Amino acid sequence: MQAPIIDDELWALIEPLLPKPGRRNNECRGRPRVSERAALNGVLFVLRTGIRWNHLPTELGFGSGATCWRRLDAWQKAGVWNRLHALLLDRLRESGQLDLSYAAVDSSSVRAVGAGGKTGPNPTDRARPSSKHHILVDANGVPVSVILTGANRNDVTQLLPLVDAIGPIRGMRGRALRKPKVIYADRGYDSDTHRQRLRDRGIRPVIARRRTEHGSGLGKFRWVVERTHSWLHNFRRLRIRFDRRSDIHEAFLRFAFSLVCWNILKRAQLAF
Repeated sequence: MQAPIIDDELWALIEPLLPKPGRRNNECRGRPRVSERAALNGVLFVLRTGIRWNHLPTELGFGSGATCWRRLDAWQKAGVWNRLHALLLDRLRESGQLDLSYAAVDSSSVRAVGAGGKTGPNPTDRARPSSKHHILVDANGVPVSVILTGANRNDVTQLLPLVDAIGPIRGMRGRALRKPKVIYADRGYDSDTHRQRLRDRGIRPVIARRRTEHGSGLGKFRWVVERTHSWLHNFRRLRIRFDRRSDIHEAFLRFAFSLVCWNILKRAQLAF
């Protein structure tokens, strides 16, 4: 199996965001430190394949699974993935690939092996421990914000937090973007209270109502969020949650968000 490689352009964006490693004592002996790029490739290998850390093939030059896990932990604590995602959103807006004329929200449940933080009984999977990925995407399916919760949390409870989690998106002269003009959502978000709170934020809610016939017509707007969930599930580590620590799973999730944004940006560049 060929190892996944972080290409040079993406690495040029990531490298300045990584915390500087501490200086080693000259008298210390032992194995040389695995480079940041090699460790990042190891993290990407785990994200894409879903392989367990202790099965990470060291012959591919990643270093041990423990080394890659420690780097991922340190980078998550340093806020690397949040800053990388914000940087890529700015680039997407600059290239005209970000469209917040409307946004769509939805969630996806993933089984959690061994439970852990931010898990809960999944009402659609015999109450097995699971987590939910709540995401908000723009009109092109660009992932803009994400929240991890237990699977027993109702979707509507995360509607406003998803909107509030949108950071200022720059990339162009003038005011930064902070909110979509319209939000499309399915029946799981049906709440007059939340509709009013969205209006108070200057956002027009278009949310299907419960106990109404199917065929509301929202599918022609909401399909982009379902496609983005599909893109995220191409990363096998996100299909089943193996990490008991919620922050490690969130690190994988936010790294995947950045990779999806990067792929959209690269496709746009190749089109010109």
